Amino acid sequence: MKADFVNPFISGLLNVLETMAQTTLTPGKPKKKQSDVAKGDVSGLIGMVGPEVRGSLSITFDESLALTIMERMVGERPTSLDAEVADMVGEITNMICGNAKRDLAEKGYEFGMATPVVVSGKQHTISHQVDGPKIILPFICDAGQAHLEICFDQ
Repeated sequence: MKADFVNPFISGLLNVLETMAQTTLTPGKPKKKQSDVAKGDVSGLIGMVGPEVRGSLSITFDESLALTIMERMVGERPTSLDAEVADMVGEITNMICGNAKRDLAEKGYEFGMATPVVVSGKQHTISHQVDGPKIILPFICDAGQAHLEICFDQ
């Protein structure tokens, strides 16, 4: 997977969380992901389909980070990963993908986006539904970790 294809998703994540939740993430080292088990407690997953490319993106948050983001966005901290937190994770997933879609369109990659699906719970799994390599990128901040997964068929 080419860096010029992955970078718009990274910048989308960093931009969305900085703008919407005043949260600065520090990227770690990307690697290939072998299993479907998520690295956090709540994940947003979105599919992308276009003439030349099919893929999916997921963003997984530690519970502590998801609750902190919610608090920073709405001014009140939930006590658990409830339906409102799940909605927020879905919306963040949509915004990250939308930012990347805009940037990739400028490079000639066009694709449509599905509606995000949110999954939560300890040791939940993420099924990308695309036969291609899965790249996972860890991010850390004061409130916990996030993991961005990107999978494309090329």
